[in-house]
Amino acid sequence: MSEITKKALATSLKKLVSKKELSKITVVDITKDCGVNRQTFYYHFKDINDLMEWIYTNEVIQEIEEKHKNTYQTWQQGFYYIFEYVSKNKGFVKNTYNSASRDFFLKFIYNQTDTFLLNVINEQSKNVKIKEEDKKFIADFYKYGFVGIVQEWIESGMKENPEKLVKKFNRMIEGDFENAIEKLKYNN
Repeated sequence: MSEITKKALATSLKKLVSKKELSKITVVDITKDCGVNRQTFYYHFKDINDLMEWIYTNEVIQEIEEKHKNTYQTWQQGFYYIFEYVSKNKGFVKNTYNSASRDFFLKFIYNQTDTFLLNVINEQSKNVKIKEEDKKFIADFYKYGFVGIVQEWIESGMKENPEKLVKKFNRMIEGDFENAIEKLKYNN
């Protein structure tokens, strides 16, 4: 029952954010739309940002972890799912992005991208002596490029096909992980 209630609250928040700014939405608005009382909301979440985090964690991260394993061969599917999620939830994401919660949204995208990339880099460097800080540097380099592309895509109205964007990104970095690892490895 608890999971059903959380999903219902999430659906209400997404519906409301699709129509108006996040900063103008209250817990009362969410509970009224959902048909529950305020106590029910606070039983599950400490505030609206906690609910936002739950939405992104359960609708995006969990989906990616369950269906799109982060390997060198499949990382593109995870990136594609991020674009696909944003496309399907355009109003929700756009209003989140254009509100005081932009930092929350970007932090979420940065963290998820970092996880993807570190998994791929760890896989690609398992037989190479490379410092963890250098792996992190490589992941950060590509992470900022990817998130910059996502931001540009959102700001330009999300017109370009997500699949094309991921294919372009893939072509751009094909073989680059190995090159970066090779350049930053250390010899003992």
